[in-house]
Amino acid sequence: MAKYLELLKKNAMLIVLVLVYIFFIGMTNGSMFSPMNVSNLITQNAYVFVLATGMLMCMLTGGNIDLSCGSFVCFMGAVGGILMVVKEMGTGVSIFLMLVVGIIYGCILGFLVAYVNIPPWIATLAGFLAFRGWGTQLLTDYSPGKTGSISNFPAAFLKIFSGKLFETQGTLNIVCLVVGIAASVIVVLVNVMGRANKLKKGYEADSMTAVIVKSVLSVAAIMIIAYKLAWAGGIPTVLVWVVGIVLVYSFITSKTTLGRYFYTIGGNKEATRLSGVDTRMIMFLAYLNMAVLTVITSYIAMARFQAANSTAGTNYEMDAIAACVVGGVSAYGGSGSVFGMVVGATLIGVINLGMQLMGVDADWQKIVKGAVLLGAVVFDILAAKKNSTK
Repeated sequence: MAKYLELLKKNAMLIVLVLVYIFFIGMTNGSMFSPMNVSNLITQNAYVFVLATGMLMCMLTGGNIDLSCGSFVCFMGAVGGILMVVKEMGTGVSIFLMLVVGIIYGCILGFLVAYVNIPPWIATLAGFLAFRGWGTQLLTDYSPGKTGSISNFPAAFLKIFSGKLFETQGTLNIVCLVVGIAASVIVVLVNVMGRANKLKKGYEADSMTAVIVKSVLSVAAIMIIAYKLAWAGGIPTVLVWVVGIVLVYSFITSKTTLGRYFYTIGGNKEATRLSGVDTRMIMFLAYLNMAVLTVITSYIAMARFQAANSTAGTNYEMDAIAACVVGGVSAYGGSGSVFGMVVGATLIGVINLGMQLMGVDADWQKIVKGAVLLGAVVFDILAAKKNSTK
């Protein structure tokens, strides 16, 4: 019994996600589960997954956050609009120059946090204020008629970040199903081989029954999503970006020495430093990485809205922080996983879309998300206290 209770506790947020999704399906008369809204759940909330991945790396180092990322999305949107639309510099060149700007900002921010020892929330709060104002000013100065909005982005840019792969209209997209089957096979192989590898090395591993159940549920989820996307016209390109980023950072955090350094700094920064790890460089990399992922988020936001405006990125940083905390990333650093973050980001996305479909007032949406965030923090604190008393 204790083993099953521990399993339920370990997957508490995943269970909550499923229950919340079922709740919204009922409250929207099934609309939440329609092919188009399954696709919308991905496209409208892709920014949460990308930003939360960067926020995860920052929070692992000791509960540090980046408050500037939402405003930086606005600023980079202005830069991108000027480069692509006003200056007509081309999609590839503009994407590259935007990335360069992001790297420069990441280096400056990382230097201030890691080497000047400015508290991250102060350094990023400055960016939160400055980039919103700077982005708005640029948009006002360069937009047609001083409207504060730049649109008409190149078709190639929109296709890369908001298009669909192998798009079809009104018919079942077979490619989606094939991709779903391939992904299902890979997941099953990873689960089985992962267990076998642990047993070979003498590590504790899940029972074969647990692996089978986990695989069956994973395959079911993948194929349901693939089927819905097949009827929604194809695989959104933004999903490819999200999956690619999630897989890369999952590998970094779980399989590399660099990834483990982020955890050890959050657990005990001084002990990590005394063991010979360059803790300042790790902090620097955390914020440089955050800036790069924020630039990618700006691409996604620009393509989704097909415009750059002064409201872009509003509250993005809050959704990213909430996704991490809800997904089990410790507010004090040192613990958390990419999978947990994905669950948290999906829950935030489900809440966003579900309340939108129900016509819930925007203020009440903020209240609900605030309550969910507070509940997750309380759960984290109580769990930590219980573990410390064992």
